Amino acid sequence: MTLHEPWWISLIKAAIIVNLVLVLFAYLTLIERKVMGRMQLRYGPNRAGPFGLLQPIADLVKLVRKEAFSPSSAIEIPYILAPIISAFTALAAFAVIPWGPGWTVHGWRINGEVANVSIGLLLVFALGSIGIYGFIVGGWASESKFSILGSMRTCAQLVSYEVSLALSVLGVVMLGRSLNLSEIVHRQGEFLPFVVPQFVGMVIFFIGGIAETSRAPFDLPEAEQELVAGYHTEYSGMRWGLFQMAEYINLITLSALMVTLFFSGWHGPWGLGPLWFLLKLLGTLFVFIWLRTTLPRLRYDQLMRFGWKVLLPAATINAVVTALVVVWV
Repeated sequence: MTLHEPWWISLIKAAIIVNLVLVLFAYLTLIERKVMGRMQLRYGPNRAGPFGLLQPIADLVKLVRKEAFSPSSAIEIPYILAPIISAFTALAAFAVIPWGPGWTVHGWRINGEVANVSIGLLLVFALGSIGIYGFIVGGWASESKFSILGSMRTCAQLVSYEVSLALSVLGVVMLGRSLNLSEIVHRQGEFLPFVVPQFVGMVIFFIGGIAETSRAPFDLPEAEQELVAGYHTEYSGMRWGLFQMAEYINLITLSALMVTLFFSGWHGPWGLGPLWFLLKLLGTLFVFIWLRTTLPRLRYDQLMRFGWKVLLPAATINAVVTALVVVWV
């Protein structure tokens, strides 16, 4: 019996997961518009296909056919590479998220993630940090004052909240005794979901995640009323579409990471495995959409003050208290 997953199974699994994430991204745009429409007492998309179900396909066709223009003064190579880097790192980060316990089928081992990495949590944060360069370089390479202002805001916000985001999961790492995401989920199955002992950490991670994905009320990097469209003002067609894809897939990946770290991943009654993971993921995404629908945008000085003076001390205190409890136990 083969104990290790062969390379061809990993390749097939990677192709399936990438396509499933892309489909989820496409229909998340539809779900968001539908949910926001219902919450605001108006219709969402309902023209393309029955109940608007073909709207994501219509959006894709429009982006593919739309002319891709660029400023004559744009710095060509980084201008083109920026959206590719952002989209690639967003997809790559999902590779280490475990969505099932793993199975043995006809003597072949199938792991519950594309890549089982011993430092998976660090890899997710590292890829997220690299993806930020795509947003910043895209705004800088556009040679537009609005794009540069948007990229500066993006840099300030994402770098600031990465600190709180990283500190908020230290308690989970201590309780799980590992940086491997699969082992953290297994530990929750033996113990209890880490949202119980790490509720403060979960709240900080959630708020920091909203800022990291530039969602309302932390959507100042794109502030359409002030900056036209932020760092991607000078992008159109599929280049713009790659930036949008990166933002939504980052949201999906961060929600999946939250389910993994705090809500015991695939664990649940009746042994449904990946189905539980998907249901928890959709529930988390719904909360993100709900917040966008109901919360007003913060001013930039309010946003920065909230991040550094509230989240950072709270995340630090949470990590220190957890360390003392773990040492005492």
